[in-house]
Amino acid sequence: MVHIEREASRVDAKLLELLVCPLTKTTLEYDAERQELVSRAARLAYPIRDGIPIMLPDEARPF
Repeated sequence: MVHIEREASRVDAKLLELLVCPLTKTTLEYDAERQELVSRAARLAYPIRDGIPIMLPDEARPF
């Protein structure tokens, strides 16, 4: 079961190249361990749930 969960949490590398922060339009860093896309410019971390990036500022975690 763990193997299936890990597969579902992967994000397509091509998709990661295209995504930018919705607030600052800057590139994002992929944090595989936390399953987040990090915007250093906005100081926000957008969650990835079931392999889908949630690019809503209201869902992002400030850091």
